[in-house]
Amino acid sequence: MNFDLDPETEEMRDAIASFARHKLGAPAEFDPEEFRQRWLLAGKQGVVGTAIPEEYGGLGQSAVTAAALMEALGYGCRDTGFTFSVAAHLFACLMPVVEFGTEEQKRRWLPALCSGERIAAHGITEPEAGSDALGLRTRAVRDGDHYVLNGDKCFTTNSPVADVFVMQAVTRPGGGFFGLTSFLVEADTPGLTVGPPYSKVGLRGSPMADVHLEDVRVPADQVLGSEGAGASVFTSSMKWERTCLFAGFLGVMRRVTESTVDYAKERRQFGSPIGGFQAVSHRIVDMTLRLESARLMLYKAAAGLDDGSQDEIAPALAKLAVSEAAVQLGLDAVQVRGALGILDGEAETLVRDALPSRIFSGTNDIQKNNIARAMGLARR
Repeated sequence: MNFDLDPETEEMRDAIASFARHKLGAPAEFDPEEFRQRWLLAGKQGVVGTAIPEEYGGLGQSAVTAAALMEALGYGCRDTGFTFSVAAHLFACLMPVVEFGTEEQKRRWLPALCSGERIAAHGITEPEAGSDALGLRTRAVRDGDHYVLNGDKCFTTNSPVADVFVMQAVTRPGGGFFGLTSFLVEADTPGLTVGPPYSKVGLRGSPMADVHLEDVRVPADQVLGSEGAGASVFTSSMKWERTCLFAGFLGVMRRVTESTVDYAKERRQFGSPIGGFQAVSHRIVDMTLRLESARLMLYKAAAGLDDGSQDEIAPALAKLAVSEAAVQLGLDAVQVRGALGILDGEAETLVRDALPSRIFSGTNDIQKNNIARAMGLARR
């Protein structure tokens, strides 16, 4: 049992953190053109394709290394929304293509998605189907050598800038786990329209919108996996997302913890640095405890991915641990800073960006349900 990263991964991690700090800023307002410029820069560094095999344009790294680089991106980039978008693109969209795509699909789609030339989005959530992933209403009907898709998606990360969608639809109503099918859909396909970007409380640098599908004709060779394999595609993508995506929040938490320590050493009250007061120092120790505990759980889950583990509990526990730790760590960072904590700055930004982490990738309540079911505690 070795808790240290290998020297090559540490070197890559440090390089990505430095690159993100100096090249990936946090603009005051979202601008699609500026977003794509940063995306291309990240693509040239290999960040948007870390876990994709080299023959398809990626870096060919393990899940543990991919998590380490995502943590570095979160540490160096102050736009957590951008980090989130990169992770959603990589783990929820590209990894399913690697695991379920045909050789032709991999060679057609992955190189440009790894280089940063193209951006992917995963269309799963609907107005009537969020936590209930098997309750989708978007339909796909076979018509010769095409499928015709109709329906609506919401809360779709990257949709305002996406070039391609991994779209989930029902091909067999009432078919349960085997009733869903995944499709690779070009963003400019007639009938596919994207609504205006949402205004969100957090992750403002990650564009998100509704997607409307009206008689969207998709060639049959753009089915990902096979007809009826959509739930398997989704489940696999969530294992990656619930583990490696959340590594970005570890990086943000580490950065905010370090700056909080520095602040507590410099800020003086009653003639002494506030870090000398037990109420403050213990709060910072608790921040460190949450960060390190969550980090261990996440890397354990990432190691399981590399080992081919079918464990459903570790990714769910990692998601729970990181998201809850991020929210509380942000609140503690605000409290240590006092009035400055509620002004524009990284502490209050962490709170806003961390709150959605308890919702996306399956709410934390759903994660507890999944864990309980895996433990044999499911309700009959």
